[in-house]
Amino acid sequence: MKIIDGKELAQQIKTNLAATVAEVTGEGARAPHLAVILVGDDKSSATYVRGKAKASAEVGIENTTIHRPADLSHTELLELVEKLNNDPAVDGILVQLPLPEHIDTQKIIEHIDPSKDVDGLTSANAGCLAQALPGVRACTPRGIIAMLDSAGVRIDGARAVVVGRSNLVGFPVAKMLLDRDATVTIAHTHTRDLGTVTREADILVVAAGSPRLIKADMVKEGAAVIDVGISWDDAAGRLVGDVDFDAVKDKASAISPVPGGVGPMTIAGLMMNTVECWLRHIRSEEK
Repeated sequence: MKIIDGKELAQQIKTNLAATVAEVTGEGARAPHLAVILVGDDKSSATYVRGKAKASAEVGIENTTIHRPADLSHTELLELVEKLNNDPAVDGILVQLPLPEHIDTQKIIEHIDPSKDVDGLTSANAGCLAQALPGVRACTPRGIIAMLDSAGVRIDGARAVVVGRSNLVGFPVAKMLLDRDATVTIAHTHTRDLGTVTREADILVVAAGSPRLIKADMVKEGAAVIDVGISWDDAAGRLVGDVDFDAVKDKASAISPVPGGVGPMTIAGLMMNTVECWLRHIRSEEK
């Protein structure tokens, strides 16, 4: 059994990206620039934003965090996004989710210039993924594929099961696995006899938001298991995933832990997207 260390892999990715940024800026190009919008004072969101700023500094990305109060109007947020869209020095725009309830989240996301949509959440980028066209891929699914590759998991020809159907993880990672020639089934918490489905998986990705949903008897011997879920367990006094890690780890050939698995790789995916958007922008500026 191999534990896929997301922290270690994320650090390798950031080190490689930092070398690319240093090389290109050393040739006279401006540094990449990521703008992160934080609305309100949610403690979890603020923690995530600080993590993104720290990773940006490691890679050599200029990071601007724009903090606005929770009562910011929908129109004011649209105007802020538009300003960043029009700023040629900004390569990536990220609006930290969730937003306050009075703001239409999807309309805000759709207002981001697709070429600066480093979260890969606009319908334009989702459409590019669906049609296997060039575009920005969602950060967490991109990190998941990198984790499988790092563990030496063979994707082509594998039977993969994705538990979860969100546009953030479930659907995008299913499509990325399909594009790598896996046979993919999408399931969810309402799937009848879920264990029958998951036991068929050579690759099992769980993003259902249900603590310890996946038990040992639901996992095929030798499967690679990626756990996207993260919840606080009051009884255990620690964070847990959607997979019962202690029970499943002895059956899996490779498994990601919670915490320290997918979380760091989501930020690594964001760094990859930001650098790639920057490279496309500066090449366009050179023409």
